[in-house]
Amino acid sequence: MHLAATIRNVVHRFDSVREVLARANPPKSGDDLAGISARSAVERVAARAVLANLTLHELRQHPVVPYEKDELTRMVEHTLDEGAFKAVSHLTVGQFREWLLESETDGLKIRSVSAGLTPEMAAAVCKLMSNMDLMTVASKCQVVVRANNTLGLPGRLSSRVQPNHPTDDVQGILYSMREGLSYGCGDAVIGVNPSTDTAESTAEILTAIDKVLKKNDCPTQHCVLSHVTVQMRALDLGCPMDLMFQSLAGSEAANKAFGISLSLMDEAWEKMKEKGTARGPNSMYFETGQGSALSSAAHHGADQVTLEARAYGFARRYKPFLVNTVVGFIGPEYLEDGPQITRAGLEDHFMGKLLGLPMGCDACFTYHARMSQDELESLKVLLGAAGCTYLMSLPVGDDIMLNYQSTSYHDIPSVRRLLNKRPTPEFDAWMVERGLWDYEQNVPGPAFGRPEAILPT
Repeated sequence: MHLAATIRNVVHRFDSVREVLARANPPKSGDDLAGISARSAVERVAARAVLANLTLHELRQHPVVPYEKDELTRMVEHTLDEGAFKAVSHLTVGQFREWLLESETDGLKIRSVSAGLTPEMAAAVCKLMSNMDLMTVASKCQVVVRANNTLGLPGRLSSRVQPNHPTDDVQGILYSMREGLSYGCGDAVIGVNPSTDTAESTAEILTAIDKVLKKNDCPTQHCVLSHVTVQMRALDLGCPMDLMFQSLAGSEAANKAFGISLSLMDEAWEKMKEKGTARGPNSMYFETGQGSALSSAAHHGADQVTLEARAYGFARRYKPFLVNTVVGFIGPEYLEDGPQITRAGLEDHFMGKLLGLPMGCDACFTYHARMSQDELESLKVLLGAAGCTYLMSLPVGDDIMLNYQSTSYHDIPSVRRLLNKRPTPEFDAWMVERGLWDYEQNVPGPAFGRPEAILPT
């Protein structure tokens, strides 16, 4: 490999593919914090010139975390679809970008090679793309999955109702959930971030949510985002559980910081196949976010975009129903302002879709990041236009437990109307039946925004 480029008669040399990937990355405060970002705009251009001429075959040979040091690297290598890889292995990263953007390259063609791509390949081509490039390709990719309803069909935009409560008061959770449902939110999942991480509390919340959904014949899924080991114990208590959740990272060491491993996630997946209550085959839910590996000093000198792609490589092993990048939640140390958060959201959505995942996004920011409400709303629209599978939804977009700004219950119907999108087909029909939406006029129905229209238990 030739890891050097000459710009204005100055030769820029790089020591490794990992360094090329890091220097080619758009500006990110996390890469600055790690000391691996480009030292000038010219060096960034040089790194991209080198990257554009590397082949996908060469990227496979040089993962950013060595094979002998990381179980995720080994898993990706051992499970790669050789036929799909062979179809694109000869392409340079620059040629692969051009192929993805060609009008003749549709979603079916992209999906045919997806299983042959390593995460490093997805990250590499991402670094050569503009924001519009990322949206254009992601909008082609369709990943259809099923639990209790069908997610990812064209022309659809789903949402997660996030009815968090700072003390896990079950009635407070249920009221917030009913309010979200009344706005047509929640077709992706009713997902609660618990403040009490116990099997008993997890089971209590899930049982209560399940009763309300069944009372209202509501076609969606539920999940409590406690640690995977806690959810496994809750399953053993006999509670309903449509989806099992876990946060994932892009290296073995970072996942150890989360208290998980490949073998533990395999065990959890098998338990959900045995005891999960969703009707469809997809029963796992994962969240990720750029900077998670660096925050636990487990990044191995790799940039945060590439490590995020590796988290998606981990996730696709389990054929999940939902994958969600919580794009601005980790903090400004990793994504410091509106442009960086926006870029990261579009990067993550693109990479996840390219690797075959049903990708959603929590378009959000913590209050000490430099992002405005207008920038956040713009990101939601950009993601919707890019074919994002789902967004979050919570009361007034302000999470009272986690203290960050996200998507409100009101935002989801607004973005749907703006982009001519609808919820999942099953949930769509339910909304009409309940008087939540009038599709002949494409306006809210008489029960829209009325929590009392969703019956309590």
